[in-house]
Amino acid sequence: MFHGGHSKYNFMKKLFLIALTALSVVACGSSAKQQKGPQVGKKSYVIGFYNLENLFDTYHDEGKNDYEFLPDGKNQWTEAKYQKKLKNMATVIKAMKEDNGIWHTILGVSEVENRHVLEDLVSQEEIADANYQIVHYDGPDRRGVDCALLYKPETFTLLASESIPFTFNSSKIDFSAWTEQEMEDFKTRDVLMARGTIDGEMFAFFVAHLPSRIGGKGQDLRPRGAEIIYERAMELQKEFPGIRIVVMGDMNDNPTDESMTTYMHGKETVEELADTDFFSPFLHMLKSGYGSLAYRNEWSIYDLILVNKQLAQAPDGGLKLIPIHSKGFYARVFKKDFMVQQSGQYKGQPFRTFSNGAFIGGYSDHYPTYIVVTK
Repeated sequence: MFHGGHSKYNFMKKLFLIALTALSVVACGSSAKQQKGPQVGKKSYVIGFYNLENLFDTYHDEGKNDYEFLPDGKNQWTEAKYQKKLKNMATVIKAMKEDNGIWHTILGVSEVENRHVLEDLVSQEEIADANYQIVHYDGPDRRGVDCALLYKPETFTLLASESIPFTFNSSKIDFSAWTEQEMEDFKTRDVLMARGTIDGEMFAFFVAHLPSRIGGKGQDLRPRGAEIIYERAMELQKEFPGIRIVVMGDMNDNPTDESMTTYMHGKETVEELADTDFFSPFLHMLKSGYGSLAYRNEWSIYDLILVNKQLAQAPDGGLKLIPIHSKGFYARVFKKDFMVQQSGQYKGQPFRTFSNGAFIGGYSDHYPTYIVVTK
């Protein structure tokens, strides 16, 4: 009698495990795969990037085309909507902390209007305990959106920062199709660079939002933006031998595109890196079916993080990039159910702030991405 009951128990247990496995396969088979959280140790540091999708306040900034984000503008951007947006962004940042067990040491962000919105963000109840400090410069973008960097002063000591403007002074890219007036009139986001130390080791972080794909000439602009970042990174490597460099941002290109493979010298594996190359962990992940945003049902990873050889192949005892996935991936696209559109035309895609011009109270049209370094 007891033996028969035990067999029945085992049979039911097997059925449960089979069902659970089937559900897991279905969950992993979507066009933008779900990735499990990493195991983060005590001497680990999380470094990430998040496009906050139009984090505007409700006030006009002089000289900027921010009118659609005013209470009487196209988006009817009220204080209530702004506060909802702040809370949503803070909720995602806290969810990443809960998954990892620690706050980001570095979080690069884009599509922020000014320092005021950043101060409002870091003071949100959900993330106030992180004590995030801000690096931000007002840039020339016509809409007024900038890149910025949030950092924990307990783990990152800021030494220097700069705002690097876009220029057309390239020796490799032909801009002869542009008139002098067009070049003068072109305005885009500056690249932010912040240099400092983590656990006594020198780091430089670049945060970028490269020019949009809208318009026929954009294909030249993103390679030039990458070239600007790369040239400054190589200068830092000469000035500070052994410096660890992290390049992050919304590149408006996939890691397989020319801007990232040729002009940022992005490589798919750690083993193939030269001293002047960058390891591009999302290159392999894109090929494996992961995505951070979707356009017309096609998934891409524009939210990229690349690291130089000194971080990817650091000697024993030094801070080093580590795999954070059972499949050996060195990076993560952070995606939780509450961040995903659950119905309608965009079901399965990022649950965004606006859809077809209407405020729907979501989070962002991009998922955040991050890496982990440890000793």
